[in-house]
Amino acid sequence: MSQLTARLAAVLPSELQHEVDLVLPTLVMPDLNAEQQQDLKLLLAVSPFLSRVMQQQPELIAVLLNKELLAKPLTHQNPLPDLANQTEATVFKALRRCRNAQLAQILAADILAVKSTEQCLLDISAMADNLINSAYQWAYQDVAIQWGQPLDQHGQPMPLLILGMGKLGGGELNFSSDIDLIFTYPHNGETSGGRRSVENQQFFTKLGQKLISALHQVTADGFVFRVDMRLRPFGDSGPLVLSFAAMEDYYQAQGREWERYAMLKARILNPDPVHAVELNQLLKPFVYRRYIDYSALESLRRMKQLIEQENRRRNRVDNIKLGAGGIREVEFVVQTLQLIRGGRIPQLQQVSIFKALDALQSQQLLEPDQHQQLRQDYLWLRKVEQLLQGLDDQQTQTLPADELNRQRMVLGLGFSNWQQLTDTTEQAMGRIHQHFKLVIDQGDNPEPEEMVLGRLCWDSELPSEDLAEHLDWLAADEAVQLLQHLKQFKQDCQKRSVGPRGRELLEKLIPFLLHQLAKQQGSALVLQRVLGVFRQIVSRTAYLELLSENPPALQQLVMLCHKSGWLAEHLARYPLLLDELIDPSQLYQVPDSTDYRDKLRQSMLRVPTDDLELQMEVLRQFKQAQQLRIAAADITGILPLMKVSDHLTFLAEAIIAAVVELSWQQMAEKYGLPAGLKPEDAKAFAVLAYGKLGGLELGYGSDLDLVFVHQCDNLAPTQGEKVIDSRQFYIKMVQRIVHMFTTRTPSGVLYDIDTRLRPAGNAGLLAVHIDTYADYLEKEAWTWEHQALVRSRLVYGDEKIAQRFNQIRSEVLAKPRDLAVLKAEVTEMRQKLRQHHGEQSTEVKHASGGIVDLEFISQYLVLAYGSQYADLYFYSDNIRILDAAAAAGLLQLEQTQALQQAYQQLRGVSHRQTLDPATETAQQLEQAMEQVRQVWDQLFS
Repeated sequence: MSQLTARLAAVLPSELQHEVDLVLPTLVMPDLNAEQQQDLKLLLAVSPFLSRVMQQQPELIAVLLNKELLAKPLTHQNPLPDLANQTEATVFKALRRCRNAQLAQILAADILAVKSTEQCLLDISAMADNLINSAYQWAYQDVAIQWGQPLDQHGQPMPLLILGMGKLGGGELNFSSDIDLIFTYPHNGETSGGRRSVENQQFFTKLGQKLISALHQVTADGFVFRVDMRLRPFGDSGPLVLSFAAMEDYYQAQGREWERYAMLKARILNPDPVHAVELNQLLKPFVYRRYIDYSALESLRRMKQLIEQENRRRNRVDNIKLGAGGIREVEFVVQTLQLIRGGRIPQLQQVSIFKALDALQSQQLLEPDQHQQLRQDYLWLRKVEQLLQGLDDQQTQTLPADELNRQRMVLGLGFSNWQQLTDTTEQAMGRIHQHFKLVIDQGDNPEPEEMVLGRLCWDSELPSEDLAEHLDWLAADEAVQLLQHLKQFKQDCQKRSVGPRGRELLEKLIPFLLHQLAKQQGSALVLQRVLGVFRQIVSRTAYLELLSENPPALQQLVMLCHKSGWLAEHLARYPLLLDELIDPSQLYQVPDSTDYRDKLRQSMLRVPTDDLELQMEVLRQFKQAQQLRIAAADITGILPLMKVSDHLTFLAEAIIAAVVELSWQQMAEKYGLPAGLKPEDAKAFAVLAYGKLGGLELGYGSDLDLVFVHQCDNLAPTQGEKVIDSRQFYIKMVQRIVHMFTTRTPSGVLYDIDTRLRPAGNAGLLAVHIDTYADYLEKEAWTWEHQALVRSRLVYGDEKIAQRFNQIRSEVLAKPRDLAVLKAEVTEMRQKLRQHHGEQSTEVKHASGGIVDLEFISQYLVLAYGSQYADLYFYSDNIRILDAAAAAGLLQLEQTQALQQAYQQLRGVSHRQTLDPATETAQQLEQAMEQVRQVWDQLFS
């Protein structure tokens, strides 16, 4: 009786005995001797997978208990001998039954200890080669029936060459492994001999899809192999198949170090005498360099650092592949030495880890005792892995936590108890880890640990779901979404003309970007916003260089995108603004009210006076840069709401002044000055602001409501060589002003201008004499135009014309009015606005109790009582109008304060909706709106 069978002579643990007792009655049993009966119980006790296979294929029971047969290398017969008469269903069934039968034989040989672990790995790999080739032959024939065959230059059928990667390529495939494949074909052309002709690329894509389906699809009989195609050029975003030429172009131009590392294990699974040699010659220079390859050292250092960091973070003590001292670390030791030395030492160019280990010893790169220990410990872990996966045909490398599977492992590996098994395994992993730590040092300047996670996410081809757990500041779904954004960006970059320098900079920037996201607890949305900026600059390396050489700039970019979607879009639209992020101390410093004009004047001094296009561009860039500073100070709380509007207003006024000066200068050069004016005289011209600019309540996206007036009393022609009517001079100048504001340049529009509040609206002249303006307001203007006048003020003009405007405004607003008529007209206009924007509007501006209602309240108070209280119309902003109303006794102090608070809150929400969603709750807004509705009802009911 063998030693293994003797184990069964002792009483099985009750749990395992119960499992055996459940399965035995379900089997169709052949005649078995006593030793075979004990062996059968051992197999059933250890592996539910073997139990299922014996139930499904009872003819295998005798094979699985024939130790003499099991000890021999596995023989591989074609599971699809008659391709012509096979349907898809029969093909799928035959492949899966063959796979299960042969895996069962390999596992039984391992459990019964009649075959070495190394031979088992070779058998599994040979089985995979056989099944993949059988499926390939069937798929090729099936696709060729409809589409014909691609032919090579000799008129022979052209093959699809299948590269097996990883453990499959190395001939050391584990029991329940994915298989990593890459598909390639010799050259482009068209098929012939089928019902229809297609390009070779299309034929081989269809063939690849059918082959994957034959192996990967889960049926009632299970699957053959899970197929992973992500190691192909461009990963998931790339074509399924590539020609030799396209593959060579990719690896020469874009191949990365990790792809070289992966290609060490590449093996053609279906070699032919002609094309396989060509493919190997094509790939070899990419993988192996003729000199000692120190260029790969930095990449390998990062890879090692990542492995170490991952082990510390996740503490995978029970994972025999990914834990410290696991299978992955042996592979790293061997493949690192191959990658660095293999170009000069051809003996190291081995896909098999066992042959590579032997070559490392023979070339004196490993001492004999190191070689022996590494090989022995590696084989032990592979043996444990094989049984672990063979328990239930599951792809796992984590030692079981449940007692039943632990008992199976102890029994299958020949230990007395679980502690002995784990002690042996831990000792092996400890020895491996020591080799791993020694194989390559971290250099003088190891990459900061916080960068390693970002590099993993950028370089890895693992699914987002597998990487998500590394992003521990995010929930799982959010982490997956973030990684998918990153993967999509990477795929977009691969399709665009991002040169080698651009790719190099991105490889540096992305890890730092993810580190900043982690520090700021940034979500997937924040990354999406930052990548929106990156998409605009990815082909312009100057901007990538700027962010790469100035880490604080990238830090500020993440912070601004975190705080505001509007700012993210703004930066993406105008990447020139990235310069503003270089110095954070300057970024959040906004100028004083008078500084805007000085700064703009300095900017314009550098522009030639005859270059209108550049003048317009500089104006826009100045506005965007200053608006960015204001927004940055806003979202960080440096500027309160009222001050934000003040600064946006100061900025607009500075730009209006500059545009008027430029337009005047250009008009004067072309037509001369208006009649009677000398160069030192005032321009007799003014810009009147209405609406938000007039009320000092400008927002980020606000347009400018402007009216243009002049005091030109002379109808004589201008004083230049080319003359026009002097009043026509002002009209043409306003046309030029509007043109300078609204023309779209590469930097966008300066401001949208609305001139419809001028006398007679769109039917009126763009520039009118101020006396005409006064007559219109006095005799023709509607009540709503007087309401608009409440929020008006002069923003450009000399003292004389300013005094005249203030006189007109005071006279119009101070007119006595019939309160009943005024109430009716104000409420009628409000109702028209409601109908226009929707009776049930929920916008804070137009909703019942919203901003417009409150503005109408202050305008009504001015028009109704301005004749009695001049202070009501002294200012044009709502807050100070309400103060004046309280001082006049028109509103109670508590009412005034409640209205002012409500107004600021509602404006704050409206304002925030531009930068980012408002934080106020619906309940808070409703309270504010109710305060407005109460005063409205008091005044108008």
